[in-house]
Amino acid sequence: MSRISQTFERLKAQGRKALIPFVTAGDPDAALTVPLMHTLVEAGADIIELGVPFSDPMADGPTIQRASERALAKGMGLKKVLALVAEFRKTNAQTPVVLMGYANPVEAMGVDRFGAAAQAAGVDGVLVVDYPPEESSEFSAAMKTHGLDPIFLLAPTSTDERIAGTAKVASGYVYYVSLKGVTGSAALDVDAVAARLPAIRERTGLPVGVGFGIRDAQTAARIARIADAVVIGSRIIEEIEKSTPETACANVRALVYGIRQGMDAA
Repeated sequence: MSRISQTFERLKAQGRKALIPFVTAGDPDAALTVPLMHTLVEAGADIIELGVPFSDPMADGPTIQRASERALAKGMGLKKVLALVAEFRKTNAQTPVVLMGYANPVEAMGVDRFGAAAQAAGVDGVLVVDYPPEESSEFSAAMKTHGLDPIFLLAPTSTDERIAGTAKVASGYVYYVSLKGVTGSAALDVDAVAARLPAIRERTGLPVGVGFGIRDAQTAARIARIADAVVIGSRIIEEIEKSTPETACANVRALVYGIRQGMDAA
């Protein structure tokens, strides 16, 4: 059983939901990424989504786009992201790490080479935004060969057929994009999410995480009542943006801890 599956099993036994924060590797610089990852765990994160910066993102809103631009300007790339995960693993062998990014860096490295390198670094799951599940059976199999969970996105527009197809290639969890739009939107409709989740649960036994548009403890608590995991990214990046390198970890800790408390209260 993967670290991701073990985490969800443990939380289920505790009657709790997973908090999955997102940060971009190398933002604002590589030296802060591993300390931020440890800070997220200290604040109550159960799984970390670590963004692989990319120059032409299609799902990310302005906030995460800026984070990628800052990281790329400092020379961050896929190999360096893997090195940061390996550094994190020196002192944390428990918290699952999911790489979230786009196909170009993976294709440039080669799928099998990437899978082996990710496994060696201590990565647990991979979410490649622009790998459609219908065309990802070989990618999924390659990731599973290397002990990695291939994670895929579902959207409000996903048909029942696509949900079923995604369930066949995914493992770890599925990520439900809560709205039609990009990350950082303030247009989240929790009732609409609640109405959509039963169709997903009918077609997969995997945990369902919900992200996009979650910006505070109150909204996270409402999502925690209906989903298995809450994913939050842009709001954390905003906190990093307005912080100095010296204050970033403390500010992120306070934000994420408040969200964790809100979820647990729910």
